[in-house]
Amino acid sequence: MSCETRITARYAETDQMGIIHHSVYPVWFEAARTEYIKQSGMTYTQLEKQGVMLPLAELSCRYFRPVHYEDEVIIITDTLKVSAAKIIFGYKVMLNGVLMAQGSTTHGFVSSQTFRPVNLKKLMPDFYDKLQASVVGG
Repeated sequence: MSCETRITARYAETDQMGIIHHSVYPVWFEAARTEYIKQSGMTYTQLEKQGVMLPLAELSCRYFRPVHYEDEVIIITDTLKVSAAKIIFGYKVMLNGVLMAQGSTTHGFVSSQTFRPVNLKKLMPDFYDKLQASVVGG
């Protein structure tokens, strides 16, 4: 399952050169990931109420072309890998069908009470199965 999130680049996100600053892309990834989780059948809030949090363990981003103020980008989010302990999301930032940037984030599944790892497959088997089924190429 791919999820498309539309974002219009804001002036406050630009740098002195008039392009979107590199530090903005992780914020866009978070917005896209939040929408992806929601489309998977559960909101982040519901996930946390059930005792599971997804702290960020790793982030990467490659920049191919600049995005400018007022450009409307589409961020395509996919699940690249999921296990009982972690999930890796992939992101493609597209503008008019052109790949502008590409990245990924890795998150662990942890208890919201203890912040210790949890086994999502055992704790929430239906949600885990849905995520597993959405893995690209899986």
